[in-house]
Amino acid sequence: MPWPIGAHDFWIEPGTFYPPSSTEVPVTLRVGEDFRGTSVPYWPQRIVDFSIVSAAGRALVAGSFGDDPAGKLVFETPGLRLIGYHSARSFVELDPEPFEAYLQAEGLEHIRDMRRERGENQLKGREYYSRCSKALLEVGFVPGSTRRAASDHTVYDRELGYPLELILRANPHDLAPSDPLPVMVHYLGRPLAGALVVAFTADKPIQKHQARSGPDGRVTVTLDRTGRWLIKTVHMIEVPDADPKADWESFWASLTFELRDPASERRTD
Repeated sequence: MPWPIGAHDFWIEPGTFYPPSSTEVPVTLRVGEDFRGTSVPYWPQRIVDFSIVSAAGRALVAGSFGDDPAGKLVFETPGLRLIGYHSARSFVELDPEPFEAYLQAEGLEHIRDMRRERGENQLKGREYYSRCSKALLEVGFVPGSTRRAASDHTVYDRELGYPLELILRANPHDLAPSDPLPVMVHYLGRPLAGALVVAFTADKPIQKHQARSGPDGRVTVTLDRTGRWLIKTVHMIEVPDADPKADWESFWASLTFELRDPASERRTD
């Protein structure tokens, strides 16, 4: 069963973003809005990729059909981990009014305007969509303590080969509240200009930061508070006329991590 597009956000939510070594961490996939939503079980037929990256390499996240949380991971060694999830394509058909509202809400006004110019704004929105999500964790490390090994700096900015990706250009665990976080938006491995990037925290989701990516795909998010952060963006393309089912295809990227106050933390390992 496809997930409803009306529940806009999709994200990875680990039990903790700073797990101690040798501790099992549940990894939940969620769909909803504003960091509130329902869990999505492990469903092999819906997964293109579900993997975890460390300084040592990349490995699949194993699971069985129906597992909820979708993953359970044990991290034996300290360091950064990047969890990625890419879903298979789903289909949805929306009535004209909610489809127009969705395009407006997600910064896809160019698609809305295209439909209006063609006289298609009274037609239903027939759309394929897929999810491209990441979460950054750090095992055995608390902000404000001794810095990690240099090899870990290849993890937070790793590209996973998803159609749409949010790519960190700094490690948020090294930052303090009010520091800028540079992020790149890539579509098919190339910088994407003009994408609306939205960022907010779980405790204050109404206070959103919004900015458009520049010609180089770059956008800066100001981390003005501690907490669990979700950054997201959506990109939509037109489906070729030869496809009888859908007119559009969207890609939904998200990135989650936690920002703590380094002044109040110390190392756990």
